[in-house]
Amino acid sequence: MDFLKFFRKKQPEFRPDPQAATWLKTARMTRQQRLRLGKWLLYAAAILLALVIQDVIMSRVRLFGATTDLAVTVILLIAVLEGTEVGSVFVLIASIVYYFTGTAPGAYCIGLLTFFGIGAALLRQMYLHRSRGAIVLCAGLAQLGYELGLYGLGIFMGLTRWDRLGAFALTGLLGLLVMIPLYPLIVKIGLIGGNTWKE
Repeated sequence: MDFLKFFRKKQPEFRPDPQAATWLKTARMTRQQRLRLGKWLLYAAAILLALVIQDVIMSRVRLFGATTDLAVTVILLIAVLEGTEVGSVFVLIASIVYYFTGTAPGAYCIGLLTFFGIGAALLRQMYLHRSRGAIVLCAGLAQLGYELGLYGLGIFMGLTRWDRLGAFALTGLLGLLVMIPLYPLIVKIGLIGGNTWKE
């Protein structure tokens, strides 16, 4: 028997590489990746819903010539909630999408939203503990800064009048007030897939 084993042809140890996987096989996502994708889709849906509510309902409600700016409110709240690493990329992309929806005042809203969104996230992370009050306060200050920035640019370009300052400031303050009831919803969405921030 041992004599026959000696003369048998040995199987080669080298094995060829497996066949290349198809796109469907490589496109499989882990549970964590699916949850995070779902979170970002829900964020996008929240912004879209805010745009619809703003255009259909809130644009008709005025208080001393001011109204809310719900899409900006949601974008800034998410940016501060996600922190500087993720929030800065988010606010840039979201502001570009916001501009192309046609409801934005002009292309300068991209720069203003990005500047104040990143600034608010940095302020919160550098000087304040992560809490509901800190996130809402920083996002609200960012919205107030955004509205006053719109006013300043409007004056510079001749698009608004000097006496409209109060309306712009009130719009920013209304945004801060709207953030208080919006915060629990945005936080619930933000917790899907685990926290991504590092502090």
